[in-house]
Amino acid sequence: AAPRPAHGCGSGALLGRFGVLLQALLALCAFSTLMLKRFKEPKAERRPWRIWFYDTSKQAIGALFIHFANVFLSDLTEEDPCSLYLINFILDATLGMLLIWLGVKVVSWIVQHKKYTYLVFGEYGDPPQAAAWIGQCILYLLIMVFEKTVISLVLLIPGWTKLQQILLGYIPSPQLELVLVMFVVPFIVNAIMFWVVDSLIMRKYKQKDTLDINGSTETPRARRTEESQVLLSPDMDFDQSESDQDVSGLRGTSQKMKQPSYQVVI
Repeated sequence: AAPRPAHGCGSGALLGRFGVLLQALLALCAFSTLMLKRFKEPKAERRPWRIWFYDTSKQAIGALFIHFANVFLSDLTEEDPCSLYLINFILDATLGMLLIWLGVKVVSWIVQHKKYTYLVFGEYGDPPQAAAWIGQCILYLLIMVFEKTVISLVLLIPGWTKLQQILLGYIPSPQLELVLVMFVVPFIVNAIMFWVVDSLIMRKYKQKDTLDINGSTETPRARRTEESQVLLSPDMDFDQSESDQDVSGLRGTSQKMKQPSYQVVI
């Protein structure tokens, strides 16, 4: 058996019964933040459940990959696996977040340049196609593989052992350390990351165009802008109607003056 460190959780604690229970609770609570985000969206722009599932499932697959990769990397050495997992998680939430943003931007640019419509994040066709969702899941998973590879290379830099001793070395209880590492800190950080990444990969314009009476296409935002301009200038129509009446009155007067008068001479 691997020697247990003086402080911290022992080898295999992340995959023990208590660790698995914490991971399941973490997944449930973190994924509930995406449901909350959907209900916080305006009703006019709120995604249908199917579109919401397509958008959020990509994050779920990527988060599961990162989580199990961190668990695997944390058990490779004889060091405290909880602190190693926490270091991996902190790097994923800081440098990894930047890499994910960069990867989404680069992939989106390439997809739009090549005109692969169904591979644009958040676009699934009308009606939504499962093939588009599968293709976008693969692209997002490749971005996560790239991110985790870079983070693993960063961990090869010497000096992380001292940080590992500082982070959780003062906690005497292994179970308390496991709760902090596997639930408390990941829940707070994952809630923020899920919210930001969902806004990044969802469709940016959910409002559908409306057709006015004359047959021209007008978006609700443009219509609200025109209405606000009219409300901001309520005297415009009144002044214009008065000016039109004045002009018509002058024209009528001039026409009366120009009409020839006839006199009957006896």
